[in-house]
Amino acid sequence: MIPFSVLDLSIITRGSGPREAFRHSIDFAKRAESLGFHRYWLAEHHAMPGIASAATAVLIGQIAGATTRIRVGSGGIMLPNHSPLVIAEQFGTLETLFPGRIDLGLGRAPGADQRTARALRRDPAAPDRFPEDVVELLHYFEPSSEEDTHLIRAVPGAGLRVPVWILGSSLFSAVLAAQLGLPYAFASHFAPAQMEEAIALYRSRFEPSERCAKPHVMLTVNVIAADEEAEGKRLATSLYQYFMALRRGRPIAFPPPVSNILSLWSAEEQIMLEQTLSYTFAGSKETVSEQIQSFAVRHRPDELMIAVPVHDHDSRCRSLELTAKIKSGISV
Repeated sequence: MIPFSVLDLSIITRGSGPREAFRHSIDFAKRAESLGFHRYWLAEHHAMPGIASAATAVLIGQIAGATTRIRVGSGGIMLPNHSPLVIAEQFGTLETLFPGRIDLGLGRAPGADQRTARALRRDPAAPDRFPEDVVELLHYFEPSSEEDTHLIRAVPGAGLRVPVWILGSSLFSAVLAAQLGLPYAFASHFAPAQMEEAIALYRSRFEPSERCAKPHVMLTVNVIAADEEAEGKRLATSLYQYFMALRRGRPIAFPPPVSNILSLWSAEEQIMLEQTLSYTFAGSKETVSEQIQSFAVRHRPDELMIAVPVHDHDSRCRSLELTAKIKSGISV
């Protein structure tokens, strides 16, 4: 059986705010744990009216504190926005508070537009230093002693083997994860174009390490399951509206579903959506099960991570419940 995990952006829906988003995320994480999901990851985004997980490490702490067994982590921390030492200290703190339950996924995108990236004091050259910054961060988790006065120590952090993942949607991230011998998570839920080539490259070039003895691939897909086929399709229109607004450069709070989606954009935009969100599995439990099984057989992931971009919290929880009934039957 393939382990299933959950990716959460702590969605801010139209007409609500961050307080409701956080309350829903905590409830959703508790449900994910009770339903046997393996991990619960949160993603760093900034100045986005539909996403509340900007202070990702803070929210991870709240989710971990509200649960007892499920692994909680970042999907991911955008490392060029931060000092490697600060991230080592933050996740060293989380690992100390919740031992054996914290994951650190790292990406190099800004998680924001260019103006917001400048407001974050993001160095324009930082993405080019991403490989070096990952190596520096890994070093901070290595054991050290007080006698090593010439070394900079992460306190807490040193000696805590927090699992580190490379996240990405490109060949660059695949090669880096392979070279460093780290597990790899691909953002196929919104950037599928290079997925197959990236997976093949990662697996063929993987160099075993103490952290990861063999290639380990996690693929992310959007899953929107409902009791009826038509309802699942209708719920998915929220994601299409939200993503189109992003592509037009006008991000919005996560919108409610609509009945007539094709009237909202051009034929060219429809083609773009179908390509970009091609790994969005929506419909009844039976339809979604067939789609996930086909995806798993074709791409053979070691883990699957699902995003559940649904406007209504109860419907989102129902989608998670239906997916939990599916996951035990998915194999490669």
